[in-house]
Amino acid sequence: NEIKRTRLLIQLNEKTLSEPTQNNQTKQAFLLSLSSVHPDTDKIIPVLFRPPAFMPITLPLVIISSVQRHARHSFFWQFVFHTYTTAFTLVNGNGTPKAEEYSLQQKQIFLGLGATSYSACVGALPLAFMNRYTLKSSLMQLVVRKLLPAPLLGLTSAFTVAMVRSPEFDNGIEVMDRNGKVIGVSKKAGEKAVMETALSRAVLFGTTFLLPEVLMYCVQRARFVKNPRALGPVRMFVIMSVLAGMLPVSFSMFPQCGEIKRADLEPEILSSTEETEFFYNRGI
Repeated sequence: NEIKRTRLLIQLNEKTLSEPTQNNQTKQAFLLSLSSVHPDTDKIIPVLFRPPAFMPITLPLVIISSVQRHARHSFFWQFVFHTYTTAFTLVNGNGTPKAEEYSLQQKQIFLGLGATSYSACVGALPLAFMNRYTLKSSLMQLVVRKLLPAPLLGLTSAFTVAMVRSPEFDNGIEVMDRNGKVIGVSKKAGEKAVMETALSRAVLFGTTFLLPEVLMYCVQRARFVKNPRALGPVRMFVIMSVLAGMLPVSFSMFPQCGEIKRADLEPEILSSTEETEFFYNRGI
């Protein structure tokens, strides 16, 4: 109800923004609308899948996944982690792809489940390999537990984004001119939107796994923490700090209202307009 009231306030105040109080109220209403309503479908986004909920939910999953020593436990927690991030991607993706011969949402759910299972298996595979062949050397421990998780999680996070939003490759997404008028549906714009989102997700979680390991190595070498029992809380604080810092960086790497040049679009779209710049909803 609050979201609906704020959207009504925006509509009423579109042409009467002279008073400062009214300006502030409209700004707050606009921010709430941006974080709570899907820009393509105008549907209210469920609370757990809004951008403000992303860090509180992923933070404990990242921390738990980073401390696992057994392959089965690692698989389970990475499966939970990828399930949430995949659902977040599905809910916040571009909402314009259409398909008549099958249920698009059903296809995306199946793709998401497959990508989630595959990503969890890939994430747990190094631990399974190490435990299966009892490879306990310090070098193997360093590679499997310190170096591999960051690139694997980054790559699998990008992979799940690409899979669950793959219909945007096949069917395209709507592109608009500067006035918001829909010009056509472009597969190239869909490809650009998905690739940018996948890259931003890879940077987010790859850095969130790698940087804390580097910082904790420096902390232990410099002996800033004398009590070994305090290393656990310090590690959690470092992970939380890195994730909190990287989240706005990841979300803002590419604008949510993406831009694509005329030369990058399909000829059939260009034939209907003389515009040189076009825009689309990239998603999050």
